Amino acid sequence: MQVLFHGPTPNIPSFSQNPIKSPFLKEICKQGNLKGAFQSLTYLFTDNEAYAQVLELCAKKKALLQGRQTHGRLIKYYNSTSESLFLDTKLVFMYGKCGSITDAEKVFDKMSERTIFTWNALLGAYVSNGEPLGALKTYREMRVLGIPLDAYTFPSVLKACSVLKDLNCGAEIHGLVIKCGYDSIAFVVNSLVAMYAKCHELVKAKQLFDKVGKKEDVVLWNSIISAYSANGYSTEALDVFRNMQRGGLVTNSYTFVAALQACEDSLFKKLGMEIHAAILKSSQKLEVYVGNALIALYARCGKMTEAERVLNSLEDKDEVSWNSMLTGFVQNGMYGEAMQFFRDLQRAGHQPDQVSVISALTASGRLCNLLNGMELHAFAIKHGVVADLQVGNTLLDMYAKCFCAKYMGRAFDQMHVKDFISWTTLISGYAQNNCHARALALFRKVQTEGVDVDIVMIGSALMACSGLKCMSQLKEIHGYIIRKGLSDLVLQNSVVDVYGESGNIIYARKMFESIESKDIVSWTSMMSTYVHNGLANEALEIFYLMNETNVEPDSIAIVSILSAAASLSASKKGKEIHGFVVRIGFMLEGSLASSLVDMYARCGALENAYKVFNCVRNKDLVLWTSMINANGLHGRGKAAVDLFCKMESENIAPDHITFLALLYACSHSGLIDEGKRFIDIMRYEYNLEPWPEHSACLVDLLGRANRLEEAYQFVISMQIEPNAEIWCSLLGACQVHSNKELGEIAARKLLELDPENPGNYVLVSNVFAASGRWKDVEQVRMKMKGSGLKKTPGCSWMEIGNKLHTFIARDKSHPESNEIYKKLAQITKKLESEGGYVAQTKFVLHNVEDKEKVQMLYGHSERLAIAYGLLKSTKGDVIRITKNLRVCADCHVFCKLVSRFFERELVVRDANRFHHFKDGICSCGDFW
Repeated sequence: MQVLFHGPTPNIPSFSQNPIKSPFLKEICKQGNLKGAFQSLTYLFTDNEAYAQVLELCAKKKALLQGRQTHGRLIKYYNSTSESLFLDTKLVFMYGKCGSITDAEKVFDKMSERTIFTWNALLGAYVSNGEPLGALKTYREMRVLGIPLDAYTFPSVLKACSVLKDLNCGAEIHGLVIKCGYDSIAFVVNSLVAMYAKCHELVKAKQLFDKVGKKEDVVLWNSIISAYSANGYSTEALDVFRNMQRGGLVTNSYTFVAALQACEDSLFKKLGMEIHAAILKSSQKLEVYVGNALIALYARCGKMTEAERVLNSLEDKDEVSWNSMLTGFVQNGMYGEAMQFFRDLQRAGHQPDQVSVISALTASGRLCNLLNGMELHAFAIKHGVVADLQVGNTLLDMYAKCFCAKYMGRAFDQMHVKDFISWTTLISGYAQNNCHARALALFRKVQTEGVDVDIVMIGSALMACSGLKCMSQLKEIHGYIIRKGLSDLVLQNSVVDVYGESGNIIYARKMFESIESKDIVSWTSMMSTYVHNGLANEALEIFYLMNETNVEPDSIAIVSILSAAASLSASKKGKEIHGFVVRIGFMLEGSLASSLVDMYARCGALENAYKVFNCVRNKDLVLWTSMINANGLHGRGKAAVDLFCKMESENIAPDHITFLALLYACSHSGLIDEGKRFIDIMRYEYNLEPWPEHSACLVDLLGRANRLEEAYQFVISMQIEPNAEIWCSLLGACQVHSNKELGEIAARKLLELDPENPGNYVLVSNVFAASGRWKDVEQVRMKMKGSGLKKTPGCSWMEIGNKLHTFIARDKSHPESNEIYKKLAQITKKLESEGGYVAQTKFVLHNVEDKEKVQMLYGHSERLAIAYGLLKSTKGDVIRITKNLRVCADCHVFCKLVSRFFERELVVRDANRFHHFKDGICSCGDFW
């Protein structure tokens, strides 16, 4: 260490002037009048006690400049060695308190002799300036030199041990405390309790506390309350607090702060409010740190109005006060309020620090408000806080959540210091913003640069693999996980998810089966895999198997399995799951309520869907949209429009999906004018630019009404390039209304835009077949075959006896196939003889003889299902059938006749919508 000044210590001459009396200067210092005290030294001569008082005031005020000036005067006027020793000790103390550890060391090193007070002052300087290693080094030097320790030595050394979490050193010093006989001194015991608490040795801390006979020292109580509170033992901390109150001990502000910090859980909200009441009753001025603890308490409990009331009641607010309020808004999801509070802070003249900027950036990200986020970025640059690592990381997260991957990458490149969180946030941001290849490239770069890879980062890399549907990359990362031994349950579940989303069901199942301790997420991941890949039956099997293993499903699992039941139109299964939901006691709200509505609607039970809908008190937008869509599925366009109007009257604003459901309902009910009007409402009243899907709905609506030229003009006048779905809607309408010219245009465009969809080839082939262009049909089919694509066979299924029965066109694999075909022949004969049914062979788009066309019609999958339904049901039963393709016109006539002559209601769900056949009439009005 450097020496502060060189040469012999000057002798201070004797002055004839009368010095300022210490009591007079002491009064000035007591008043905290630093300026007055310093002027007294400047203009008058004083004794050494006066200098000591001024140095103590400088330490208290952390006035380093005045402290150095006082030191300069002392250099001129030191009188004797003993006085020099006394004042040098005060200087060490002052420099330590003012944060200048270097100056403290210089004074200390220059001293020819030192007392225990000098050593203690240096120890305190190290600890208060965040240099615990310096404190311990000094302590060891004292031990080597044989300096006799006093009770005031130990608090500083024990605090250094606390900061370093050095339990061994702390325990060693504890032994020395006992040896020196200081273990009964209150402030030493307090320091020991605090040290053991910081080192997570609460048992020893409590033992020390219990050993104290008369516990009259409030600091001791505060120490043990803080110990429990800091280590998450809220109940124990509050028990000690109650015992303290029962003992009649006077509490102070630090007691209240420690007790309030223990009320971290919402379970202790009431007790926290009682403590607040006790603070108010104490008639003490609300100290700023107590007020800050109250703000933090109310913020944790979600009572931001009370937090704001406390803030307004504080006379002296500090940065913690403002930041606690701002952070509270963010923690409670009140992002708009957080941004307003941040702006109010600036208007009031407060300079936000990095903590404020971090909270405001977080709020901007959650609001997806890119403009606010960029303004905050500029503010951070202007005020020099952008270099803060946490600010930089929050900037990355904000840009990621605002879907601005480009600016996120730039912000990352400009960071001078990056840590593990920086890389993790960047990779996650790219994965969430569909920059999957970039995310994987960075994941590889992280490994080459030696940055630690954890589960979160691997999860982001897996998300990128899912987005790319890249099986080789996924297998590579899966292998990396196994090699590095990172296969925890969360990651294993993620691997199941990603294999499922990538369509590799075999690997997903193998991964699932390899998980030893499956949790609800594991089971839900496997169910979702099956649902996502169209294997609803397998999803139901997994759900029932999960119940056998006594794993209780959560709302996410229920939503997933309801989706499986809905896709199968398995109403009995759906009702079972609904009953399970009721028994478990799930709240009927949010995604669960909308999933139940959707399930019942897709199972053909619209009345049950309405019952669920009407039971929900607080209906959100998703629920209204589900109910509108349910009506559209069942051809109830006017009911869907009425629901939309009612939703608007409830002040719930629609989104893109709501309008999509509404246009779909109009399309399947022939509500042309309404559909066109809703496109305008969407654009001009709600400022929602239509998606291509909305345009496809409008084309479908016009096409069904045989307004093909209008539909075509709409398509070619679109501002964006029409996609395959739009041309597919037009082509379907051209086939229904036999418009060959427009049909050819739409067919050519469709195959150009989406050559990988086998359904498009079938549709184009059917258009050519309807015109008798068999050579063109053959060319299309050969092209389809050459591309390795296969036509999806017609398939129907129904639920009978708690079991799903599947029927494929002209297939005889069902175990009761003979009885089914025999029954179908009887049905057909009755309809022909009594109902005048004649097979409409024009709907068979194959180049074969009429006789064969008739047989092909008779073998359609829904007819096989109807025959089986009549075999297995009794008069009055509703026969429910689901079909994967659109029902053909001939089968539509067949179903109407069955409902009339066999007195059965048929509910048929095809690829487009529901048909309710009753008494020879269909709910669609022959418009589908």
